[in-house]
Amino acid sequence: MRQAPDGPLSGAARRPGLPRGPAERGHPAPTQSDTATVQAYAHVRDLPADALALLAEAESQHVEFGADWYANLIDTVQAQAPRSAEVRLHVLRQDGQVKAVLPTVRHARRLGPEVASLSNFYSALYAPALADGVDAPALLPLLRSLRRERVAAYRFAPMDPQSRPFQVLREAMRLAGLSTHAYFAFGNWYLPVHQSWPAYLQARSGQIRSALKRQGKKFAAEGGRLEIVHGGPALMPALAAYESVYARSWKLPEPYPAFMPGLIQLCARRGWLRLGVAWLGEQPIAAQIWIVANGRADIYKLAYDETYKALAPGTLLTAHLMEQAMDVDQVREIDYLIGDDPYKAAWMSHRRERFGLVAYDPLTVGGLLGLARQQIGAAWRRWHPKPALHNDNAAAA
Repeated sequence: MRQAPDGPLSGAARRPGLPRGPAERGHPAPTQSDTATVQAYAHVRDLPADALALLAEAESQHVEFGADWYANLIDTVQAQAPRSAEVRLHVLRQDGQVKAVLPTVRHARRLGPEVASLSNFYSALYAPALADGVDAPALLPLLRSLRRERVAAYRFAPMDPQSRPFQVLREAMRLAGLSTHAYFAFGNWYLPVHQSWPAYLQARSGQIRSALKRQGKKFAAEGGRLEIVHGGPALMPALAAYESVYARSWKLPEPYPAFMPGLIQLCARRGWLRLGVAWLGEQPIAAQIWIVANGRADIYKLAYDETYKALAPGTLLTAHLMEQAMDVDQVREIDYLIGDDPYKAAWMSHRRERFGLVAYDPLTVGGLLGLARQQIGAAWRRWHPKPALHNDNAAAA
């Protein structure tokens, strides 16, 4: 194991049966410790204004930390979850001031409930929203309120192991008496942007440059064109084009079909969307979803129709969107988000890692069993180590 506010909320309907204010059905009453109070809410739209403001501050670091992201995730994913999975957004106040918002999902289990981050395979990064100056002891009242519910296990991922939220949450769980462990989640390739698109392209290998030039000429000769949609009247045709390409690609159908349309429309409304489409005549043959905000360009989704693989529409579209991100949007970083797919090293220059946190309450049966499994798994990995992925930050060829 490796150690280590702007824009209105979506108006989608709330999951039936969930309470409006501080959680009622199956939710704890507000708890108090000295001058600290903790309340739980079932949806971001139920949060008070000061808690939304703290989420807005967090969103300025990454879009997935904001209220709009969580609203779409709740409305399109969690709304389809079993009743045993309940969204709870825990708000910690000290002397009446909001100090933290911890978005979670509480899962009912046979050997005791588990609390997990409000995230899933659509999430590239997760973090609690913390006010300035909040440290691990300040977060303790929130963790203690969860322990009083006899929560057996806690799972938070994916997180940046170098970030303050990761360090604070890990130490707070330890201080609360939980057996806490960090684990590797996935690799993340990214590119700090210090140059224009022409300069960047010149630094690529001759093979990449010649391939882009050759394939670009062939694509144009066949009647191909590239389009980047931000929103407006072109949005719905571009969304339909993306869904058409995705359905004809090698990728499996989306398990939650409403999530991506919700995200695309959210990003268009907030000015974040860069939806690239490669057209061959009137036929869309490749599509990519990039999210541009806070000086970052996140490459979120991509797909192409393998029938037209010889035209390299995905490669040409990536180059077109990178030029937009560098020279028009002038971002500081381009991020390939999840995974160590080999092709990412050809475009990106650096690699970092995302981790998760898992903690067990040793005073619960479920926690003891989880801890035992954790220790057995750790011993197995020590005796059967996997080769470590070389993590140098040299520029890709």
